[in-house]
Formats: sequence, structure tokens, C-alpha cells
Amino acid sequence: MDVEQVTDELYALRPSEFTAARDAYVAEARRAKDRAAARAIAALRRPPLAVWAANLLARERPEEAERFLAVGEALREAHRTLDGERLREAGRQRHRLVAALVRTAAALAEEAGQPVSDPVLREVEQILHAVLAHPEVAGPWAKGMLTAVPETAVGFPGVPPETLAARASAAPKDRAPARDEERKAEKAEKAEKAEKAEKAEKAEKAEKAEKAERARAAEEARTGLARRERERDAAREAATAAAAAAEEAAERLRRAERERKEAAEAAAGAERAAGETGAALRAAEQALDGARDAVARADEEVRRHGRAERGRSSS
Repeated sequence: MDVEQVTDELYALRPSEFTAARDAYVAEARRAKDRAAARAIAALRRPPLAVWAANLLARERPEEAERFLAVGEALREAHRTLDGERLREAGRQRHRLVAALVRTAAALAEEAGQPVSDPVLREVEQILHAVLAHPEVAGPWAKGMLTAVPETAVGFPGVPPETLAARASAAPKDRAPARDEERKAEKAEKAEKAEKAEKAEKAEKAEKAEKAERARAAEEARTGLARRERERDAAREAATAAAAAAEEAAERLRRAERERKEAAEAAAGAERAAGETGAALRAAEQALDGARDAVARADEEVRRHGRAERGRSSS
């Protein structure tokens, strides 16, 4: 696995996407038995939002980044040589460029779907000042692979003593103007540091306020979540009770249906039995009528025979 290519790809992602993508590459490297790549990728840390925005600027505006790096080289060279005119000119370019690039970074972050706040933009400004002052910061930034916000101090490194000694021996008559330029540069640097410290303090206060607001919002969200969970539990209990009541009613309905069916069958049976009994009754009545007729005929026959006997006896 090409670790450098993976690193470049990861640092091009938004911070919210970084961790999942990194872990996926680590898992892929482990599956491929590439332990060195897995360790190297696992060691990569998600860049803060300000670092991501600064990297995005270098990636999306390479020509502007090159011009900015050139200004940084000029500033560092002017500082090393104590060239007052070059210091003043590069300083003017520095402030204009930093302000313009911070605005560009904000617009690019917005286009990428990751808007940044004013405290984050102040950190972007801090990063750009460090890029101008320190080659070890400028190198990773130019590749869009800076990993952390540099220290708050953004001043230029001190002038080597041998440089001062060489200038003093080579041009003693220019020592006083050089010292004046050095004092001016130091004064400007101190003023810049004081301004930067003030901005950092304001940024820290704003960040604390933002953190407090986020904490308050998180607490409100947790409270709302607990309320929604209680409402869900109550609704679940009500649904369970309603389901039980519906099942009980359905059972009563089924029982009533069975009873109705049994009653209907019993009624039908009783009706059939009544019909059969009625037919038997009619048959019995008919038989009884026939028996009565037979008895009446027999009685009549007996009486007739009796009369005949009496007639024979009398004659």
C-alpha cells in the first residue's frame, strides 16, 4: 500500500470524514499483511478544522500558495540580512496576503460544505504567519499535508551572531543604520507579537464561549432526548395496553361467535326435533282416530248381533 498516496488522500478529506477513512485503510493494510503501512496510517491524526482549511487553501489555490511562499522566503532573507527596505516591503505584502488568503480559505471551506467560525479563521491566520516565518511549516503546508496548528508565536527566527559580526566587520560605518533597522524590525515584531497575543486571547475567550454554548446545546439535546425517550416509553406502554385490550375484545367476539353458532345449531336441532315430534303426534292422532273408528264399528257390530239374537229368541 502506498502510504504517501493514502496520506495525501486522507488530508484532502473533511475532518469529519478522516477517522473512518483512515481506519478503513488500516484494516485494508492489515488484511494485506502490510504491517508497516498499517502502523504508519494508524499513526496519522485527524487535522483540526483550521489546519484542514489551511491545507484546502494550498491544494485548491496552488499558484497563490507559491506566491505566498515566495513572500515568506523574501521575509526570511530580509530578516537574516537586516535589509530594512526589503523587510518593510515584504511586511506590507505579508499582511495583505494573509488577510486575502484567510478570506479565500473561508470561501473554499464554505464551498466544501464545511463552514468555519471566526475563531477557526484566526487559527488559519496564525498558521499562515507561521508558514511565512518557518520553512518546516511551509513545506507540509505547500503539499496540503499540515497536521497541526503551529505554536502561537509566529515571529521570525533570530539572526545568527556570525551574520551580525560579518556585517559589523565588513561595513562599520553602516552599523548605526543597521542597528536602527534592527530596532525597527524588533519593534515591529514585538508589536506584531502583542497584537497576535491579544488576538489569541480574544480567540481563546471566543472559543471558551463557543464551547460553553456547545455544552449548553448538548445538555439541552440530552434533556430533549430523555423527554422523547419518556414519551416513547409511555406511548409504547399505551400501545401494549391497547393491543392487550384489542386481543381481549377479539377473544370475547370469538367466544360470542362460537356461542351464537352453538345456539343456532341447538335451535336448528330443536326445530328439527319439534318437526319430527309434530309429525309423530299427527300420526298418533291419526292412529287414535282409526282405533276409535274401529272400536265404534266393533261396538256397532256387537249391538247388531245382540239385536239379532234377541229377535231369534223371541220368535
